[in-house]
Amino acid sequence: MKRQRILHCVSMLGIFLILFTGCTKIDYTQIDEPAYLRVFNNINYVQTMGSKDDKVPYFCMLINPKTGADGKFTGAEIVGDFLDKRDPYAPPYPSHIGNSNSLSNPEYPGKENVLVGPILNGFDLSSWAQIPSGEVRVVFAYRPKNTVPFFELEERLKNDILIDTVINLQSKEVYTLHLLQKDFVKKDHGILLRQENFYKLPLSDSLVYVNFYNMSAKGFWEADANLKDDDYKLASFKYGIKDEMNVFMSLYESQEELSHYAATVKGYRGKFMTTVKRNTSTNAVSPYVSFPLWASNKANGIRTDIWQRFDFFTPGMNPVTNPFYDSDSNTGSNWAVLNCLLNGKVRLTSNENGTLLPNLLVNVHSGKDNPHTFATVNTIEVVNGRVYLTTIQRKYAPPIY
Repeated sequence: MKRQRILHCVSMLGIFLILFTGCTKIDYTQIDEPAYLRVFNNINYVQTMGSKDDKVPYFCMLINPKTGADGKFTGAEIVGDFLDKRDPYAPPYPSHIGNSNSLSNPEYPGKENVLVGPILNGFDLSSWAQIPSGEVRVVFAYRPKNTVPFFELEERLKNDILIDTVINLQSKEVYTLHLLQKDFVKKDHGILLRQENFYKLPLSDSLVYVNFYNMSAKGFWEADANLKDDDYKLASFKYGIKDEMNVFMSLYESQEELSHYAATVKGYRGKFMTTVKRNTSTNAVSPYVSFPLWASNKANGIRTDIWQRFDFFTPGMNPVTNPFYDSDSNTGSNWAVLNCLLNGKVRLTSNENGTLLPNLLVNVHSGKDNPHTFATVNTIEVVNGRVYLTTIQRKYAPPIY
């Protein structure tokens, strides 16, 4: 009986805590004419002999900071603290809130509990934060990798500034801000602010869209391999890709057979899609290319099991004339492979050199269908030997149980 009473007390305490936290009041700052902003820290740190003295790129972002009479920061209109390097996958919903015991934030708003964007032209902008439009001052300050909020740090730890600049944001427009290394040798850094246009385009519900960027630093692919991340998961991307690459796509029929020798959708083996050029300065949006959601003859209009492979080749090479072996990771930056598979798949069955990211298609419980496959709008970005996927989805019908 004593054990039962103790368990009961623990259970009641748990209920009390849930109710207490569920009723915690969060005060939001109303923004009359907001712009919508998402921020990624693309600066990775690699522990090598050449980088052991580099600062860890762990930041506090301040938007419209306030300063005292001595010129030191005392606050900010918006604070994005504990900003860590970005995750390889940025899903189409704010997945980071409540899913981690760490304060480190892989993007902004990410874990921040702030006012977010609306459903705009059918697209879910809940991964974008509302911020003031017009001219805003943006500061990225280095901070220690600890759990102390930025404005509670010792004064000497709050004055190491990487970026202090002014950006101009239009009301009701959607922006992605990238913090980047721009020169690998000189260690120069900067930002790239991109005004997105996906929600303005006449995009079809039955097509999957993707565009590509190479935001690698100048001189990265030419640099010595010992200066680069040796993470085996990066596979053929870890040495970087050249400044101009052609992208070819293959669509595979089923994730039950994970091999690039498996059956492909008719007309989609090594199909040329686009050319991507290295760029860390201009903010032009890359054109989207597409493929049919129901490209496979096995699709039933509710679910499809296809997955995607993207081959990046230097001009003059292609999947037919490829001179490299499947297992070659160091290709002189002439070839790199990205396989987009269902979450949880860890590798292909064959010994090949592809980096892995989630499928461009989203499978969720919608209506009576569990799962239902939906088309998405995607961005694939290559940055200094890493490749990132950002997925955006339209609003879909809630599940019916």
